[in-house]
Amino acid sequence: MSGQRTSAEPVFVEAPARLHFGVLDLHGGLGRRFGGMGAAISNPSLLLEAARASEVTAEGPDADRAADFARRFLKHVGVAEGVHLRVRRAIPAHVGLGSGTQLGLAVARAVAEIYGLPHSVGELARGVGRGKRSAIGTWAFEGGGFILEGGRRTESDALAPLLARYPWPPTWRYVVAIPESAPGLSGDAEVEAFRQLPAPPLTEVERVSHLVLMQLLPALVEADLAAFGAALSEVQRITGGWFAASQGGVFAPGPTRMLIKRLTEAGADGVGQSSWGPTVYAIVSGRERARELEALARGWLGERGEVYHGRFPNEGARVSKSVPVDALPD
Repeated sequence: MSGQRTSAEPVFVEAPARLHFGVLDLHGGLGRRFGGMGAAISNPSLLLEAARASEVTAEGPDADRAADFARRFLKHVGVAEGVHLRVRRAIPAHVGLGSGTQLGLAVARAVAEIYGLPHSVGELARGVGRGKRSAIGTWAFEGGGFILEGGRRTESDALAPLLARYPWPPTWRYVVAIPESAPGLSGDAEVEAFRQLPAPPLTEVERVSHLVLMQLLPALVEADLAAFGAALSEVQRITGGWFAASQGGVFAPGPTRMLIKRLTEAGADGVGQSSWGPTVYAIVSGRERARELEALARGWLGERGEVYHGRFPNEGARVSKSVPVDALPD
């Protein structure tokens, strides 16, 4: 640790949740698997406070998991000291919002800041064991925006490359509904599910890539929400079919499927399930329209879930020496 610039001041890391819009390829015929699209969202989000300490301690929601990430990263970088962590605000866990990746990267980033260590996002991800399949959460942490990543090479541990990052049009808004339901797959259960999934037809893989390259991305660049939403919804329908055997249908059954149907009928421009769910998202234009859908979703869920809305951030995690301003304007 000789020569490192350490900090005795507390460090605050605020990290966005992420939405996963769908994978590109479970076939793997070209030597890469997965790939995908996604986005950072400003609400819900993670707020972590960290300070240098002689050992690793943690408090707040997800404290045990935060401490585990800290020990893993400290060992990875060869630092024999510790850190005290306080999770001031947590992203709901195991609901399709990437909570584990954001927490792990935030802990690693805070430790790197405290001990004056390099903090490239790839190194942070390696140090806490994230990004082993999807890198969308990692790239969302780094810089926000709309993210397109290129998948993992077969038999490689390298982080999936960032192919494109586009800023979101300023008027586009998201509504996120998290129903009380069975948690999405994670950990060993997710690994086993991926192992058992059959390879999708190559024609469907090609269709997804065609939709992304020739409709979804051009529509995003031209701020054509109707075309973007149509492409995204079609990608969700196709790729959801690839996971149907593991999740019980194109979308997770029960409240997730109900929400997707109702948000579609309510006129949302793009609707889908984030990762394994149960989180559902809708994309619309304008704050008032987002608030209307938010109110509808709250009415459908009642006390059995959470609903958020906001604008998509075109920046990633924020690091500061004081508590950051809480919300990104919607």
